[in-house]
Parts: sequence; structure tokens; C-alpha cells
Amino acid sequence: MNEGDMAVLNYWWVTRPKRKLNSIPEVLAAFSNVALASQWSGSRDTHIRFEEELERDGLKRVGVRRDHSGSGGRTYQAWLSSLGLIFIQDGTGMPFLTLAGEAIMAGRSPVAVLKEQVLKYQFPSPFGIKTHVSDRFRVHPFIFLLRLITDDRIEYLTEEEIAKVVMTEAVSDSIVCFEDVIGKILAFREDGDRSLASDFIDMHMPSSGRVNLDHPYSHLTDTANTMANWLDYTQLVVRENGKIMASPEKLLEIKSILNRKASFIPRPEDHEFFQRKYGIDPWHQKDTRNLLGSKTITSQAIDMQRIRQAFIALSMHRPIGKIDYSIVSNIADATGTDQMLVETVLYKEYPHGAVGGFLAGYYEMAFKGRDEAVDFEIATTNIFNDVFGYEAIHLGQTGSKSAPDVLLISNEEKYQAIIDNKAYSKYSISGDHHNRMVHNYIENISGYSNSPYEIGYFTYISGGFISTIDKQIQAEAEEANVCGSGITVSNLIQMVERHQDQPYTHKDLRRIFSINRQVKLSDL
Repeated sequence: MNEGDMAVLNYWWVTRPKRKLNSIPEVLAAFSNVALASQWSGSRDTHIRFEEELERDGLKRVGVRRDHSGSGGRTYQAWLSSLGLIFIQDGTGMPFLTLAGEAIMAGRSPVAVLKEQVLKYQFPSPFGIKTHVSDRFRVHPFIFLLRLITDDRIEYLTEEEIAKVVMTEAVSDSIVCFEDVIGKILAFREDGDRSLASDFIDMHMPSSGRVNLDHPYSHLTDTANTMANWLDYTQLVVRENGKIMASPEKLLEIKSILNRKASFIPRPEDHEFFQRKYGIDPWHQKDTRNLLGSKTITSQAIDMQRIRQAFIALSMHRPIGKIDYSIVSNIADATGTDQMLVETVLYKEYPHGAVGGFLAGYYEMAFKGRDEAVDFEIATTNIFNDVFGYEAIHLGQTGSKSAPDVLLISNEEKYQAIIDNKAYSKYSISGDHHNRMVHNYIENISGYSNSPYEIGYFTYISGGFISTIDKQIQAEAEEANVCGSGITVSNLIQMVERHQDQPYTHKDLRRIFSINRQVKLSDL
């Protein structure tokens, strides 16, 4: 079926070359490296080079390009465009980054940038028009989802409810539509598929016009899963037993978001106008850049772009709190460029390093249970070493119950600290875990540490905690005679981000983590 023959999509639709947004900074960096100096519109060679770059960087599975059309590259370009990170200039066909795209490439937190882009996402849009989403939709889909999960009558959503009810019925931001969708969700919870219209499948056909008879709702559930993952990335929601709920720690932020009237960007048929409006980052009010005139692309400019790409890729996998010799050397080796140029570019463009991309993946690890437990521990070790400046030692890989996950040593303040990672949405200190912290970790610290320093504090880092966690922490602190705490990964991320502007000393950190209860935002 040709693009012009595509069926009208009678439901919300987002493109999904990948179902999560974690790799967006690296894909954007690859696009910048290949395409920004080239013609994009109608340039099959550029599309193919972008696809090859994605494959080389491990961002896209290597495919067989029988027709050599570059369709894979165009799919990823559409992904970036749909999120307002790039646009194609009218008249020239040249691609440019929006302000939001520039912010990510400048090392700003991709979570902060993409949260704004996800929340501003709207139908109609240039992407929606191009992919034939029905013009009956005039809605901010992710705002609508937040409204639903914070409504006392709904409280949560499942991906199935999003797929079969919300995506098909939420056509506008109006109160009337909202109330109608709530009624349909409650009916679906009561009667399941029997609550759907008899012609539901015919009314909500996939773009191919052919229904998968074995899985007739798969085109809807796949999209719902992707949209739920995008919402996950904003860190405004949590999941528990298949339910998507508002994060308790983010209720005030969500309320603030919902209290602001979501306005629609006009002229969705005007690609450049719309994209430049949509792509305004959180630090600007408008896009006043003058993009007229051609760019002079020198060999040095190409090298500088490769340096940026390599740096963004590295920052996704380790928290870079500052630029030092090891970072410069790593980037120089990865790009094959002159070390002096690498140093100049990094110190000028990323003077405070970049931790935001790494923190997006770190947040996810805190809810994976045992699946990524060791990765969570290693990431925590890297944060306390590279960002907070401790001598941080990962002990969790031994699997021993006599040593904690991470040992911290502060030569600055002459104390040790103990970290126990718990990758759960609601962690509770069981009797066994209580005894392990008090007797194995605290009392037996000389069994795994050679440091002579006293124990400054212990802390648990988790996706979330049960409501009685404060009493459990206090019981451990009293028995061990050592102060302790628990902190959610969300609040730890807040600490890391604040540290970039106003660094915490090890004395500050000891005070915060010795509070003998869960650490709140007000404690930071």
C-alpha cells in the first residue's frame, strides 16, 4: 500500500522504531553527525548513510536493504521529528535541530527536554497528518492520560484500557469528552471487550487495512505500550502489577502541569512553523534564530560534530560530572581526532559534564526487581564516585550476604557509609534485611572494609518505599547506633541535578543521609 493509499487511523498513533525514548540522545547525535550538513529531502544517499550510522553505533539492528531506499533512516528521522527535535527547512530541504534538539546535544537533561515534548505532543500535528491520524482528534494525549490517572474514579490505567478505550475515544481535551472516556473505562472494567462497540475492529483498522486475525487488537496494544513507555520516561508515573499510576512523589508537579491550560500549536500543516514552535525547550520562550544562509562545513566542523556524538554516547552509559583527562582521552580514542581539539570542544560545550542521559536509565533500573540488580548497584557506585566524589566500591557482585551493595569512603570527612540498593516500587525492610544491615553490614564492617574510619551513615536506595519505612529505619538506627535513611531514586536524581549547580560536600551528604527516616525533597 502506498503512503497516499494509507487508511485513516481512527485512534492515537505514535511511531515506534524503538518503544522507549532512552536512545533518543544517541539517535539525535547520529542524525546530527550525518545529516545536518547535507540535504535531507529527497536525498536517498543521506537517508542510507544515517541508517548505516545507526547500525554502526548499535542503535538499530542491521537490516537487509534490498531496495537501498534508506527507509530505516527515514523512520528514525520521523521519530525525532515527531518529538519536535528536528525540522526540515522550507525551500532548502535542509535539516536543522530545534531548540529542544540543541538542548539535548548541549548536554542538558534529556528527561527534562523530552518530558516537555511528550506533554506538548498533540493531534493534529505534521506527523499526525502525514501518517493519516483522523482529523477528529484534537487532543493532548499524554496530558489526557495524566488527567485520568489522577482522577479519583480511575486512579490507574492499564495498557489494555489505553489501547481499547482511551486511544479510540479521547478525541478532545474537553470536559465532556473526559467524562465520556471515564464512563467507558469503568464500563470496560466491568464488562471487558463486551463493552466495546460491535463494529470496533472495523472502525479501528491498522494502517495496512488488514487485521491480524490471531491478535486483532495488536496494532492498538503495541501503540499503547509505546505511549506508556514514553510516559514512563517523564518519571511522572510508576507501574505496579500492570497498573500505570501517578508517582506519589510527583503529585504536586502533575497537579501544576494539569493546572496549566494546554494550548494547541496552530498551523500543523506548516511543517517548519509548527516544528519550531513545538521544539522550544524549557529554557526559552521563543525560537528567534536566523537560519537563513548556508553553513560552511569544514573538516574541523565535522570533527567537532563527531566529538559531540561520541560524548553524548558516552554520557548515556556513565555519569560524567566533570571533564577530566580520562574523558578527553576516551573521546579522542573513540573519534580518532586530535586530543587538543577534543579538550577544547568538551571544556567549552560541556563544562559541567552531562549526567541527565545516564540518570534516565538509572531511574528505570530502580523498578526492575532482580532483573537488573547488579546494573543498578554499579550505576549507584558510579554516581557516588563520579558525581559526589566518594571512593565508591561495588561489593554486590560477590553475592555475599555479609557485605552491602556499595561501600563509600570519604577521605574528605573521614567516614565510611553503606548503601543497599533495592530495585522495587515499594520496598519494606523485612526482619531478615533488618538483621543483615545491623549485624552483617554495620557490626561486621571490618570484614569487608580496610578503612579505619567510623561509619557515617547507611542508606537504602529504592524505587519507592512502604508507608511505615520510617519506623523500620529508626529501628535499625537505634539497634546499630548508626544513623541511616532511605531515599527514592527520584529524589536521588534530584540531588544529582542540584549538585551540578550547587555541589554538596561530604559533610552535607552525611547530614542528609543521617536523618533516620526517608529523605524527602524538603531535606535536600
